[in-house]
Amino acid sequence: MSNLEALLLGIVQGLTEFLPISSSGHLIIVPWLQNYTFLTENDAFNKTFDVALHAGTLIAAIAFFRLEVWRLLVSFVAAVRKRAIETSEERLAVAIAIGTIPAVIAGGLASDFIDEHLGEPWMIAVQLIFFGALLDWADRRPQRRPLEQTERRDGLWIGLAQVLALAPRTSRSGITITAARFLGLDRDAAARFSFLLLIPIVAGATLFKGISAVHEGLPAGVGGPMVVGVLASAISGYFAIVFLLRLVRTTSYRPFVIYRYAIGVAILIVIATGLRPATF
Repeated sequence: MSNLEALLLGIVQGLTEFLPISSSGHLIIVPWLQNYTFLTENDAFNKTFDVALHAGTLIAAIAFFRLEVWRLLVSFVAAVRKRAIETSEERLAVAIAIGTIPAVIAGGLASDFIDEHLGEPWMIAVQLIFFGALLDWADRRPQRRPLEQTERRDGLWIGLAQVLALAPRTSRSGITITAARFLGLDRDAAARFSFLLLIPIVAGATLFKGISAVHEGLPAGVGGPMVVGVLASAISGYFAIVFLLRLVRTTSYRPFVIYRYAIGVAILIVIATGLRPATF
């Protein structure tokens, strides 16, 4: 893997993790279009590199929401100690904790099936379009509640929706924002809840995979590209957060819906014309 490939994939990961357009799908499609072969030829490292790029977006999320993260940690500990939820921050902290559980369970039970069956280019195209339409439908609903009015049941339903994002192309931010909008959270609250929910999930995956990578070892010559990819992911991810939160204060999620339609159709055209195969 070259530093240039790692830089491109890091930027793609950082931008698409927070924008509701599917980071995992883009991390499959970009090498597929560019005919990068290193990751497909080194499957174990491919998974490790994917988690490393997600660690970059984790850094971006913690850096941007550092004050909120600290307050939520304090609130969660306080709620656990007194076995009661009294403030809006305690409700939000518990909702995020509840929302984390379904993806952890599903990821542990179905990770092998997902890796083997749910990453083909034609599937990515179809689901980019389908879940784009779902986001469009949800975003037409009224904006009734800010983030401070998040309830525990919101965490459960958004967490269950997040399970769908284990399949490449669904978009973790896209499906959690969609669920939050269906539940009546306003556009800013939906995005913020989605970004905060990313932190415990990605932190756990990064820790687990990092330990495995140290134990199993890495291919020769990948240390530099990994650092480049993580830094690119962190920097581009931070700017993606800033961009999205500013955008949704003045408009809808419609631009991302149109983008998903366009990319999905373009992938299908590439496949139909024989420029690239439908599967790997």
